[in-house]
Amino acid sequence: MYYSPGFAGNASRRYAAVHAGSRVESATPHGLVKILFEELLLAMDAAALAMDKGDRLKANDKYIRTLSIIHALDASLDMDHGGEIAVGLAQIYRECRRLMISAHQTGNAADVRKAHAIISEIADAWNRIG
Repeated sequence: MYYSPGFAGNASRRYAAVHAGSRVESATPHGLVKILFEELLLAMDAAALAMDKGDRLKANDKYIRTLSIIHALDASLDMDHGGEIAVGLAQIYRECRRLMISAHQTGNAADVRKAHAIISEIADAWNRIG
């Protein structure tokens, strides 16, 4: 049986989408945030790599993904009950958005790596919680 060269890639992407969907469906609220952090760090890595290679199309795609995930994390903050922690996280997310926008405008992956370092620290702390 013959399959086109793109068949394996399409099947792999379909499997990844199903796997991600099942991870999300079975996750606790804490687990959902963990998944968001994981996906954000992966998208930031991919954006920086694409910028380094001069692949503007992929860099733009990953830039949009990072902003979407940062927005989701920011929107999940409970500002009524989260106190100083929620305010601090909102400020951190704002700074990460600023760094990503700067990187997108200049094509400089250094700002993406700064944002990645910031998010990585928060993700590590989140993982230690539970």
